[in-house]
Amino acid sequence: MARYTDAVCRQCRREGQKLFLKGDRCYTDKCGVDRRPFAPGQHGQGRNKKLSEYGMQLREKQKARRYYGVLESQFHKYYEMATKRKGVTGENLLSILESRLDNVVYRLGFAMSRPEARQLVGHGHFLVDGKKVDIASYLVKPGQTITLKDSSRSLDKFKANLEANGSRPAPKWLDFDKNTLTAKVVALPVREDIDLPIEEHLIVELYSK
Repeated sequence: MARYTDAVCRQCRREGQKLFLKGDRCYTDKCGVDRRPFAPGQHGQGRNKKLSEYGMQLREKQKARRYYGVLESQFHKYYEMATKRKGVTGENLLSILESRLDNVVYRLGFAMSRPEARQLVGHGHFLVDGKKVDIASYLVKPGQTITLKDSSRSLDKFKANLEANGSRPAPKWLDFDKNTLTAKVVALPVREDIDLPIEEHLIVELYSK
């Protein structure tokens, strides 16, 4: 599947805020947003004019895409899925994005960032209901279990990440046993479970035009 391969700090600078795509680096003085707090490109420093209604909607959609590392075609597919579910379309969209396996791995503390989680899933380190799943976009469902493979538990990468993220609680919709490194999906995520500063109604307005 296609993916973004340019410098990820450019995405944060374009949105004018930290998207936490580089793990620990985002909390240091090396963060691209802190060092160069303006949009990337030749005319980046001049992009301070007030956004139109469409511009605000577009930026919100781009921000959501970049938080979860999703390209446009797949993001639109998720929106179509959200419109077919019962409930509020914008909240359904965020619930679907939050249910991606790479996001679950990040939320559980196995990775320092969503891009790193995507890579770890792609390398086949995780099992869903006892079977290896190496597709980052796999959508987990209530009742399923996610666990780290036995052969991966001794790797320094996971030991370091789990220790660094030890104080970060798992979301309520995931029941995580830190002793067995196994999580159970107890429910679909709802808006209150998602701590990202996204105004999802603007995304719905954009796609409803």
